[in-house]
Amino acid sequence: MTIPNDKYTYWVTWSEEDSEYLGLCAEFPSLSWLAKSPEAALRGVRNVVGEVVDDMKSQKEEIPEPIASKRYSGKFVVRVPPETHRDLALQAAEHGVSLNRLVSAKLCK
Repeated sequence: MTIPNDKYTYWVTWSEEDSEYLGLCAEFPSLSWLAKSPEAALRGVRNVVGEVVDDMKSQKEEIPEPIASKRYSGKFVVRVPPETHRDLALQAAEHGVSLNRLVSAKLCK
């Protein structure tokens, strides 16, 4: 199995519905693992991801790139209602900054 040195994004949360800890992986949203302890949930989901990655390799399927390894341009497009666009443009003008700078500052809060 491939796992111990993977760079995927994992987290563990409590599942009230299952009364156990739930291990999840961002790059494989359909995979999870339930366990009595958070450590066991993490270990379990990592093992499942490893098995899936091994299977994908053997089938010559494309394996998801870890989020932490991806390069980001810093650009993305967001659609908002026209009224919101106008309000943001007015705020930017009032503050003497570009719309881009205003929205970026709001997102970084």
